[in-house]
Amino acid sequence: MSYTALYRKFRPLEFEDVKGQDHIVTTLKNQIKYDRIGHAYLFCGTRGTGKTTIAKIFAKAVNCEHPVDGSPCGTCPTCKAIAAGTSMNVIEIDAASNNGVDNIREIREEVAYRPTEGKYKVYIIDEVHMLSTGAFNALLKTLEEPPEYVIFILATTEVHKIPITILSRCQRYDFHRISIDTIAARLSEILKEEGIEAEEKAIRYVAKAGDGSMRDSLSLLDQCIAFYLGEKLTYDKVLEVLGAVDTEVFSGMLREILAGNVKNAISRLEQIVTEGKELGQFVNEFAWYLRNLLLVKSSDDMEDVLDMSSENLALLKEEAQMIETEVLLRYIRIFSELSNQMKYSSQKRILLEITIIKLCKPEMESTKDALVNRIANLEQKVEEGVSVAVTATTTQNMQVEKPIPAKRPELPKAIPEEVEQVVRNWKAIMQDMSGLIRGYLRLVTLSLGGENVLLLVTDDPVAADFLNTPEHKKEISDVIAERIEKEVEIQIQRNETNRPIEESYVDLSKVINMDIEVEEDL
Repeated sequence: MSYTALYRKFRPLEFEDVKGQDHIVTTLKNQIKYDRIGHAYLFCGTRGTGKTTIAKIFAKAVNCEHPVDGSPCGTCPTCKAIAAGTSMNVIEIDAASNNGVDNIREIREEVAYRPTEGKYKVYIIDEVHMLSTGAFNALLKTLEEPPEYVIFILATTEVHKIPITILSRCQRYDFHRISIDTIAARLSEILKEEGIEAEEKAIRYVAKAGDGSMRDSLSLLDQCIAFYLGEKLTYDKVLEVLGAVDTEVFSGMLREILAGNVKNAISRLEQIVTEGKELGQFVNEFAWYLRNLLLVKSSDDMEDVLDMSSENLALLKEEAQMIETEVLLRYIRIFSELSNQMKYSSQKRILLEITIIKLCKPEMESTKDALVNRIANLEQKVEEGVSVAVTATTTQNMQVEKPIPAKRPELPKAIPEEVEQVVRNWKAIMQDMSGLIRGYLRLVTLSLGGENVLLLVTDDPVAADFLNTPEHKKEISDVIAERIEKEVEIQIQRNETNRPIEESYVDLSKVINMDIEVEEDL
């Protein structure tokens, strides 16, 4: 007999075997027990979460001759026929390849005939979002008023593509991503049944790599077992098979970047390439690693959120103290942009090398967060007692006669006194903010949005969305009121003019003579 893949061999046959979807299983079992069965169901959720599996179990349960607590018995002729795929009462349709009007018309003709055995005819339409507009329209009437012996189960991964007229005729069930703990427990059961020894750390990594999908996790586990058939499955072996990178590699790469050591950072990348790791996956996982760093830096109680060993968590906390929040946000932004670029690039390695060099040398960028990165590097060198070299060009610039300061211009009457006070005290106001807000406020330009309205403009959409939340706007307003003892209305706005901010908005810091300390902070 040919080999059967694990996800097929261990597919649940009754409701009790389904993992991670208790809210759906309980509801369907109650409907069957109390005879409140609907005529149309919509199962939506990501791949591998059990949509088709539960649909088949439900089809068996409604036709079962001896159901047990709403679940199919699995032993009666009807259950066996449905499990074997020979029952005429359960019709599975793949909408990806049968998406035309004619295919739906065939269904409309078939539903006129009663089931040859059992109580219900069950139509399971997989990937239903692939149906054409005409096919959806042809399905409407039948879906709304089907014969009493017909049940439709529609399954989809992209519910937003389904017309509202279809949605309103179905009972909708949203399948959740399955937790790492639930997947890991199921993988352990299967490995024990298969007689295969594996490390707990290896099992959890496979579960994590499945990204909430039980089927994907089982497929990855199958792949790892096949590569090391007859051997114990270890963490290192799993990393090798899946082309993944250990946390220590991310840690080493981050330390080289923080030290600005381009040569060592590129050498580490060369080693990753030589070992055959997939660069796109490396970028995604490194961005995830940086996210974990940000969480650890933002709060001390992140053990429950971060799924990792105590050793890795201790290492993460150590590195979180080595990097400023603003610098970390810059790294996450750059790697998020890189992840999108690499999807469509044929030169992934070159893109990654350029990014690493850019991180090691923030002076290559002229953005505000790169400037914050450069200042952080200089501050670290000063703390370590490293002298900062002065170039010949710098010396020449220092010898140039400084221009006589211009006379302070009079404030335009259009600028209210309260707004002027905020601009003058901007450094002190920012220092009173919480960490993340302070980091994003470094990216804004102060402008006038109307009578007595302070406008905070930024080119960064992430910063604009973050600062524009009600709780963050309230914190900014409260700190301003506490500092200047006056209420000032603030507005946060993203620059959508496709031009530099200075060309589209009045920069109040240039109109009003601010304290020189503001420039030092930037």
